Parts: sequence; C-alpha cells; structure tokens
Amino acid sequence: MVKIGYGSGLFIFLLFAHVAAAAESDLANRPLTLPDCIRIALEANPAGRAASAGVQGAKEAVGEAQAPFYPELGLQAGYHRFQSHAFLPGWVRIPPGSPTVVGPTDDWLGGLRARYTLYDFGERNAHTLIAKARQGLAEEEQSRIRQDIILSVYHGFYGLTSALEAKRVADQNLDRSRDHLRLTSLKKEAGAVPKADVLRAQVEVSNAQLALVRAENLIRLARGNLNLSLGRPAEAPVAVASASQTLIRPEQMDLYLSMEQAAQSRPEIKAALKKIEVSQGNIQAAWSAYGPRLRAEGSYGWRDSDFLPQDEDWAVGVTLEWPLFTGFARKHRLARAKADLSKEEAEAERLKLAVRQEVWNAFSRVTEMYQTLETTQTLVQDALESHRLSRERYEAGAGTITELLDAQTALARAQATRVEAEWDYRISLAQFKRAAGKLDTEN
Repeated sequence: MVKIGYGSGLFIFLLFAHVAAAAESDLANRPLTLPDCIRIALEANPAGRAASAGVQGAKEAVGEAQAPFYPELGLQAGYHRFQSHAFLPGWVRIPPGSPTVVGPTDDWLGGLRARYTLYDFGERNAHTLIAKARQGLAEEEQSRIRQDIILSVYHGFYGLTSALEAKRVADQNLDRSRDHLRLTSLKKEAGAVPKADVLRAQVEVSNAQLALVRAENLIRLARGNLNLSLGRPAEAPVAVASASQTLIRPEQMDLYLSMEQAAQSRPEIKAALKKIEVSQGNIQAAWSAYGPRLRAEGSYGWRDSDFLPQDEDWAVGVTLEWPLFTGFARKHRLARAKADLSKEEAEAERLKLAVRQEVWNAFSRVTEMYQTLETTQTLVQDALESHRLSRERYEAGAGTITELLDAQTALARAQATRVEAEWDYRISLAQFKRAAGKLDTEN
C-alpha cells in the first residue's frame, strides 16, 4: 500500500485544482467550434452520465439474472433449547415411571448447506432474456439521450452565434442612426431642414440603442443556454468560433432514404423492439410456471448438545416441485404477458409511422428555411441599395427624413430577418438529422 502524507495529498489536490482551473480558463479564452462543444457536452453533461449509469445498472441486472445457474453455498449455525412431548405408537410399551417428554436439552449445530436447481422449465433462461433485453433498452435510451444532448448543443451553439450576429446588426444600425443624426444636424445648421428632422433622428438613435441593449441581453441568455447543454454553470464564460458552413440544398438530401435509415437507426424504434423482447421473455417466464422444478440439496456439519458439537450431521437429496393448481394465477399471468406483447408490437408500428412523419416534417421545414434564407439574401441586398439611394437623396436635398428613416428601418428589419432565417435553417437541418437518426453518427 502506498501511503500519502498530508503535504503530498495537499500538493496533489492543488495540482488537480490548477489543472481544472486551466481547463476552465481555456474554455473561456479559446473560441469553441461546434465539434468542440459536442465533445465537451458528451463528456460533462449530467444527463449523459446518468444514462451511462443506467446502462451499467442494466449490465449488473443481467449478472443477477444469471446467478440461479450457479449453485448456492451457505454457512449455517444455530442454537436451540427445547423440551417436547414424546409421541410413541400405541404398541410400544413404556415402563412405568418413564418420562414422557424429551428435554429440556441444548441443540447446537453448525455446517455448510448447498443447493442447486437442476431444472426449472426455462424460468432462468426467461429471466436472463428479459435482463439482456432491458440492458439493450438502457443502451438505446443512452443513445437517445446522447442525440438529444447533441441537438441541445446545436441549439445552444447556433443560438449564441445568432445572438452575436444580431448584436453586430444592432451595432451597424446604431452607427447608421448616429450618421443620420450627424447628417441632419449639419443640414439643420445650414438651414436646409427643420428641427423636427433632428428630433426624429435622435429618436431613431435611442431606438437603436434600445435594440442594442436587447441584443446584448440575448447574448447573455444564449451563453447560459449553451453552458447548460455543455453541463456547465450558466454564468461560466464561453466563446464560440465562427459557424460559417456550406448550405445544403434540399435537393441534395434523399428524403426516402433518410426515412428508411430512421426506421433502422432511431434509438426510439430500437428501444421499442427491445420492449418486444422483454414481453417475449415475460411470456416464456409465464410458461415456465406450468412446469416442474427439480432441485438438489445437501448439507454437512456437526450437531450436539455441547457448545462445540462433535456428532456429524449430513443430508443429501433431490426435491421435485410441480404446482397443479394455483387459483388460475398462471393462466391470467400468461394472458397478461401475451396482451403486453401485442401492445408493444402495436406501439412499435405506431412509432415507425410517427418517425416517418417526423422525418417528413423535418425535411419540409428544411426546405422552407432554405428558401426563406435565399429570399432574405435578396431582401438584404435590396434594402441596402434602397438605404443608399435614400441617403443620397436626403443628402442632396431631394428626399425627406421620413424616406431615409423608413429605408433604415427596412434595412434593419431585413438584416434581422436574415439572421433569424440562418439560425432557423441551421436548427432545422440539425432536427432533420436527429429525426433521421444521423445526428450522433455525424458527430
């Protein structure tokens, strides 16, 4: 055994604390990419650890179900003091004055006792089948939680990048508002526009500042959401890298192949099939109640009236148990198990249809968001050109402040719509991958 003194233990503790602090500082200073966030979330998210513990528990349950295949061996010891009436057949003649009771006397015993089930009409196999199916069910639940964690990271990551982009748009809008205020102030000093134009420009600056405040708050909320998906405190600092990716056209996605892949790989469907296996095991266990049980038992030890018994005491034998009537309990148990199997089979069919619809809806959402994103590109370009022309007209004295501010508002709205459309597209694509069961394999 290696002994660690107080000083060494304190040094090790401080070393681990330093490593943890360095890792936390690295997360705060180094911009994280989407794969970085997914890796951190899968390692640190408590939901993932809980799912792993569930799988480990299911594995132990399999070992527990296989225990009856081994013999039982136990140590037994005991003490009794008793007195009992001696019952003898009538033809046995008892001398007059003979005692009619045995005892009081001491009874000390100690030894080993063994037991083994030779045959149980398939009960042990049935319980092992059920335990293994439940292990598979726990593994599919772990896979589902894993994909949900990844999807939550997509939401958190793109939510933060979208909030950062919205702040950039708000900054640009504030700069434009201040430029308009500067321009109207100069024209007011030259006597070219009334004071009302300056006041309206000041109002637009205040509105732009309020929009910037809201954008900064959205960033704080988005950081908290991302940290939550990463398994970290909401207030922990985190930075993300640029999320620019190539857009995938809906025509490049094979919808019906994705439906077939979903039917084969979605953990929810696999879990439904494992539930069917559990129900089949329950039917097998219910059938086993109709058959006999054959057990071998043996014991060896010592038994005597002294504290340290000297007389050997042993027994060996075989026991056959075959219930003939149990109040129809076996019949009802078997019928219930068959009904549960039919229910799970129907549920699996319903789930397959629901998954196909989920893939269909997700694909439709991707198509809509892609077309919306393409439309917003044109919308932003037109709004930029309209704002440029309106500013030139106002600067030349040919346009009004209303025309200029309307163009600015339209541009700010178009840019915000563009940011929202890109976020919606990224999330809809992630949801499509999740619906098709491909989100985990691609990461």
